[in-house]
Amino acid sequence: MSTKWGLDLGGTKIAGTVLRDGDTGNALKRRVPTLRDQGYDQIVAQVGALLLELEQASGEARPPRIGIGTPGTTDPATGLLKNSNTTVLNGRPFIADLSAAHGVQFVAANDANCFALAEATLGAAKGYETVFGIILGTGVGGGLVVNGRVLNGAHGIAGEWGHNPLEPGGYHGYSGHRGVVESVLSGPALERFYSDCRGEHAGLADIAKRATENDLAAIQTIRRLVEYFGIAVANVINIFDPHAIVIGGGVGNLDVLYSTGPSEVAKRVFNPAFSTPILRPTLGDDAGVFGAAMLV
Repeated sequence: MSTKWGLDLGGTKIAGTVLRDGDTGNALKRRVPTLRDQGYDQIVAQVGALLLELEQASGEARPPRIGIGTPGTTDPATGLLKNSNTTVLNGRPFIADLSAAHGVQFVAANDANCFALAEATLGAAKGYETVFGIILGTGVGGGLVVNGRVLNGAHGIAGEWGHNPLEPGGYHGYSGHRGVVESVLSGPALERFYSDCRGEHAGLADIAKRATENDLAAIQTIRRLVEYFGIAVANVINIFDPHAIVIGGGVGNLDVLYSTGPSEVAKRVFNPAFSTPILRPTLGDDAGVFGAAMLV
């Protein structure tokens, strides 16, 4: 029996799994609070607490290698974590410190890469040679998977399409640059655009509903989403040309991305036709932790 352990470090909780033979249906799952407000050392300690829970629940000793998904990514040149919204981790040798503290080798990737890997090996895109996994939610991220392996890149940022320029002069994004994909296609960005048009705030699900009820601002917001989605995805297609695309995150729940999105992409790809399937994810909230397990 092949057993893999994976952890998914979030802002409020750390999830863990013991995955046997890739059987997601019978995977053992546990979680502990991150307690990030108590500082860096406490997060390291909480990882240890979760490993103990997994050992006790599974009746197995922790394996020598464990996968972990992190917010942000480890810089290949320095070994320091960067670009994490759990800011206490930034600039710290987090993966090395975990390995030293808990006596195992941790294999890390950012959470978008873990999502992409899980859906490419266990979920909606299983069997496809190359996969682009998209996160469209509060932020925008992505991961590239080739033959079941995450493509990290020279700087550890492969797949971070959320920070590509998209709308000159647009809203500021997390990276500090204006008009990047994240500042156009993320949930908060779409809600902000609607608010600017309508003069009142509404959540994304409500905006989508209003778009079917002749609310002009909502119609404009959804049209903007689909048009810019087509541009942003076509840029990735023209460079990476994956065999499948999977969309996760709250914005990815909108039907229009699957019904109209492909035709918007097709307008801009360097090919007479666009046949790449755009898929809904099948692993739900567990994709991150399953993908972490698949790192080993």
